[in-house]
Amino acid sequence: MKVTMVGTGYVGLVTGACLAEVGCSVTCIDTDVGKVERLRAGELPIYEPGLGDVVTRTVARNGLRFSTDLGEELRGSDAVFIAVGTPSGGDGVADLSQVEAVARTVGRHLDHYTVVITKSTVPVGTADMVRAAIADELALRGADVEFDVASNPEFLKEGAAIADFMRPDRIVIGVESDRAKAVLSQIYRPFVLNGHPLLFMDIASAEVTKYAANAMLAMRISFMNLMARLCEETGADVGDVRRGIGSDPRIGSQFLYAGIGYGGSCFPKDVRALISSGESFGLPMEMLRATEAVNEAQKLVPVRRVEALLGGLAGRKVAVWGLAFKPNTDDIRDAPAISISCALADAGAEVVVYDPVVTVMGARIIGDRCVFAASAYEALDDADALVLATEWPEFRAPDVEEMAKRMRGRVVVDGRNVLDAEALRAHGFHYSGIGIGRVEPACPAS
Repeated sequence: MKVTMVGTGYVGLVTGACLAEVGCSVTCIDTDVGKVERLRAGELPIYEPGLGDVVTRTVARNGLRFSTDLGEELRGSDAVFIAVGTPSGGDGVADLSQVEAVARTVGRHLDHYTVVITKSTVPVGTADMVRAAIADELALRGADVEFDVASNPEFLKEGAAIADFMRPDRIVIGVESDRAKAVLSQIYRPFVLNGHPLLFMDIASAEVTKYAANAMLAMRISFMNLMARLCEETGADVGDVRRGIGSDPRIGSQFLYAGIGYGGSCFPKDVRALISSGESFGLPMEMLRATEAVNEAQKLVPVRRVEALLGGLAGRKVAVWGLAFKPNTDDIRDAPAISISCALADAGAEVVVYDPVVTVMGARIIGDRCVFAASAYEALDDADALVLATEWPEFRAPDVEEMAKRMRGRVVVDGRNVLDAEALRAHGFHYSGIGIGRVEPACPAS
């Protein structure tokens, strides 16, 4: 099968490389000439474990190529995946301008039956817009070319995207014809052979499924963060609560970890888009608005905690471990660590940050408000407090003696509940996790 993948971002590059890995002939398209040249030279635009190896292998055998010419690559293609950005506007509405632009380009060049598939995360009704845009361009050309539109949302976890794609929980496909179903069945046949479910449904259902899945997971995270606040008021331990409710098979244990809120490219944007989509139909989305409100407040919990424990932030030095919204990615979009670092700096603290993957060039959003350290321990030099914001493996079992030698103060706020509280306390640290018993109103002298 010849596949054209429009977009070389996270979704497009991972999808294109993995389809090439199982035998499809894939060309990834991007309008950014420099980006395409870098991809051809083996330079990836994102950090994703295992992706580089797949790209190298598939490029070497000519199964994966990169181009800027969509019109040329449409010739002979069986399927065109649209995997371009759909950023969220100020009102939460997904910006579909790039999707429409691709659809119109397809319409201007289409010369044989092709299935056009939306892979980007898009609101319900997008397939209708794509179909209309292609049909408009065909009409302007006076061309009578058959095509189908389909929806194939992605369910990839950043940091584990290759495994998720190669061994998916499910593959959701919205189609409107048997012909389109046959094409997509052939593309995904290697995964069906391994027993992974291929779920066909109508297009609107597929479009809603993507948003519903992410919104449900976001709601679970916000629920546990709300429970964490209750635990801190009552002296309960949110870890015990998680085990107690997670053992119920009707609930399960995934996405029940308390922390500093969700972030990344999916949950924040998709929750906002689903709110907007529902309300455009006159359906108030109170649960999702509450989910978003809880999440935004949770991002500032470590800031308020450090401020209270130090008796103020002005003139204090605070180290922040982690900037990416989760481990094994360099994605800082809506990352809680960014909100925390900026809020600490805006309150007068000197903020030193360290992330093993995100560099100063990758975190322009914080500008000159924070200083980047070359290592986790360097960030601690003369620090009054430490905030652990991203649970990178190297932060899980630090040398506590080294921490004590380097830090001026003894406050540690563990935003992910991964540090050894007893070991820290044994070395004189004031440890504060999320949802672990009552929070002391003041810290020992530091």
